[in-house]
Amino acid sequence: MHNAANHRQFDLIAIGRACIDLNAVEYNRPMEETMTFSKYVGGSPANIAIGSARLGLQVGFIGKLADDQHGRFIRDYMEKSGVDMSHTVIDREGHKTGLAFTEIKSPEECSILMYRDEVADLYLRPDEVQEDYIQQAGILLVSGTALAQSPSREAALRAVELAKKNGVKIVFELDYRPYTWASPEETAVYYSLVAQQSDIVMGTRDEYDIMEQVEAGANEQTTELLFRHSPQVVIIKHGVQGSYAYTREGQTFRAQAYKTQVLKTFGAGDSYASAFLYAYISGKDLETALKYGSASASIVVSRHSSSDAMPRVEEIEALIDSQSVLNS
Repeated sequence: MHNAANHRQFDLIAIGRACIDLNAVEYNRPMEETMTFSKYVGGSPANIAIGSARLGLQVGFIGKLADDQHGRFIRDYMEKSGVDMSHTVIDREGHKTGLAFTEIKSPEECSILMYRDEVADLYLRPDEVQEDYIQQAGILLVSGTALAQSPSREAALRAVELAKKNGVKIVFELDYRPYTWASPEETAVYYSLVAQQSDIVMGTRDEYDIMEQVEAGANEQTTELLFRHSPQVVIIKHGVQGSYAYTREGQTFRAQAYKTQVLKTFGAGDSYASAFLYAYISGKDLETALKYGSASASIVVSRHSSSDAMPRVEEIEALIDSQSVLNS
């Protein structure tokens, strides 16, 4: 690409959920005993949009926010973070903002208690996705959770269709959340549909297993399947074992995880995606882009929030320069 879309107003437009994260302030104790929580913007595509804007990209967002205090908090925070919210729709039908309570028992033991019934972001309609907005993007970022229910599902599929029509690259972040879906089989249908139309697909090994309906799948099988279709790059993350990028031309790149003082495990994937995309859009090679993703993820898991913790370019580059990677 990377700079072929420089004439476009936005480097990246993300579509999908924006919600509220309520992160436990008290560490090392179960949620039953936790009395205080800090409020942040959450939701994978919102986090990626915020992270990308913090790194200096021009970013837009398509989603539906509740007409309530939480919805206004999200819009205000994202605008102040540099995300264009002009095509974010306000829900007028009484749907609420999704909530995620997080428990931080230990670095290895974090859990999320989700309130996702009848949430506003899943009511984004196809007619609320505007072609003239998507035309302005170099990349459309689609998050898997947007595909979980109608009408959000059809809105996301329309966005993909409009991106294809207008030469906008599609990045699919699998972002699998089982509690939003009717069944793994349904997930597999819609994940495959979007993955096959995307230019870049990224997710964890476990998420690809859901898409392929396999247990402990192999990266080679995943890439063989996807390279029969549109994808040019497939990124598969293996946690502390690092991440891999595979290209249609047969190249493989690996980035190891960086050493850090882990506080919690959530937020890593979103920070990884924003930093990878920043490096990719900036014209850096894939191996370097993987390093940016890994470094950013290691920074965010050492901090309390996801969105608020998104690092700046200088922090990522300082960590890469220090080269303190985990040996596998």
